Amino acid sequence: MDEKIYELITKMYSDITNRLDGIDERLGGVDNRLDGIDLRLDGLDADVKKLGNQLTKLEVELKDDIKALYDGYKQTYEKVTFLESKLDKQEVEIRVVKGGK
Repeated sequence: MDEKIYELITKMYSDITNRLDGIDERLGGVDNRLDGIDLRLDGLDADVKKLGNQLTKLEVELKDDIKALYDGYKQTYEKVTFLESKLDKQEVEIRVVKGGK
């Protein structure tokens, strides 16, 4: 009877060992996949930082361009206002000349 128990325990030990080896192999595969995911995430992180830097650079460039456009608009508006006042003055002078005849 002791021999049957010993064989049963030996068989159980062998089965458990085989299953644990299988689980260990599967966990090793999971580790490899997780390492691959970590590498991909590191790459994505680098890409996000690069895009952030490019966005900051673009914002600075656009800020300068917008300021230049505003300055050009302001100068154009001032020139148009000056020309309108000059035109109004000439229209008054024309009326005076025509009225004087």
